[in-house]
Parts: sequence; C-alpha cells; structure tokens
Amino acid sequence: MTILGFLIPLALLMGLLGLGTFFWAMRSGQFEDLDGAANRILLDEDQGDGPP
Repeated sequence: MTILGFLIPLALLMGLLGLGTFFWAMRSGQFEDLDGAANRILLDEDQGDGPP
C-alpha cells in the first residue's frame, strides 16, 4: 500500500510533464506543416549527388 503513495504522485508528475511538453511543442510551431513531409517524399528533385 505504501508504494501507491509513491506511484500516484509519480504518474501525475509524468502526465503533467508530458502535457507541458505538448503545449511547448504547440507554441514553438512543431505542428504547423503536417502535410509538408508527406508531400516532400513524392517530389523528384535531381540533387546531382549520385550516379545518373
């Protein structure tokens, strides 16, 4: 029973940490261009790095 006194606050702290990280990512613009990476893989750009 005493382990619950440790695990419950730990779980709440980890949840708040995850929520804080999510809000930080929202504010810093991490979720602005969700379709950009999906469309970039379809582009055929000749980089000139490899053999023709």
